[in-house]
Amino acid sequence: MGDVVEDTVTAFGRELPHRPGYLNTASIGVPPLCASAAVAEVVRRWAEADTAPADFDADVETARAGFAAITGVPVGDVAQGATASGLIGPLAASVPDGTRVLVAAGEFSSVTRPFAAQAHRGVRVTEAPLEELAAQAGGHDLVAVSAVQSADGRLADLGALRAARERHGVRLLLDVTQAAGWLPLRDARADAVVGAGYKWLLGPRGTAWLAQRPSWVEGPPGGQRWPEVVRHGAGWYGARDRWGGGLYTPDPPARPGPAGAEEAPVWIAHAGSAVTVPWLASLDPAALRAHCAGLADDLRERLGMAPTGSAIVSVRADGAAGKLAAAGIRAAVRDGAARLSFHLANTPDDVDLAVRALRS
Repeated sequence: MGDVVEDTVTAFGRELPHRPGYLNTASIGVPPLCASAAVAEVVRRWAEADTAPADFDADVETARAGFAAITGVPVGDVAQGATASGLIGPLAASVPDGTRVLVAAGEFSSVTRPFAAQAHRGVRVTEAPLEELAAQAGGHDLVAVSAVQSADGRLADLGALRAARERHGVRLLLDVTQAAGWLPLRDARADAVVGAGYKWLLGPRGTAWLAQRPSWVEGPPGGQRWPEVVRHGAGWYGARDRWGGGLYTPDPPARPGPAGAEEAPVWIAHAGSAVTVPWLASLDPAALRAHCAGLADDLRERLGMAPTGSAIVSVRADGAAGKLAAAGIRAAVRDGAARLSFHLANTPDDVDLAVRALRS
């Protein structure tokens, strides 16, 4: 068993546990105490045979509305699921034969693999440098990209990608798993936005959401209409009358929008996300970014690196990962570099710890 975290920090009105040197939100987020308490309460009720399936509906809808608010889309366009790749999969399976998909070189495989799996239909996945995606978009049908790159925290130029979408009629799929929860996203204007909840959204593993806009099928200005998305994992939860006749008929009337074909939720995970996601959605996005990216840019400056405005810092110095581990700092290694990530449980003291470790 690990040591009990006794230190806490208050950020934006919520108390969070603070383990000095935890710089790994890009892998697993640290929830506010009220969120972990909500999950613990659900587990207690489950252990005491004091739960029923319908009890979790409110949490599912509360978390769904929070994701819609963070991404600036109507809640009716949002489907919930368990993983980002699981939500992208039906989109990839429904694109027309021969679709040309442009992705960033080094893109996280949850974004790329669902489309690569469609190669038997002539779907082609082409890599390009992140900075060149907008310039090369015109030769493709879809750009699929993470708003923040998992390996090193580089930011996609969302403004340039939106302009390319409108200029060329190319669709845009954004994965916001490494962005939602610290980067302002309410003006994303993508045809589909997907994100998992266990990193910067501070929920338990098992929540993810897909905002599928009508333009995914209808096409952006100048684009071609695509087939309706077939939700191969559609289950009982998407039925309009899920607690009545919808449970025992082969094709019950579905809820409107993408939610009508979603899988059943991971109940206990939504109990936590129902606390964290609406809270994060209520915060000033600029202030949230200033806290997270501000700490990261402070580290960059003290290490002689240029600021980037990202909450993720990639350090390629020899021995960096070993030095951080020896100092008790929790980080990750991605693409051969030490990856440090700053969120709401972090303070300037964490920056000091990382600087001392990396200079040792």
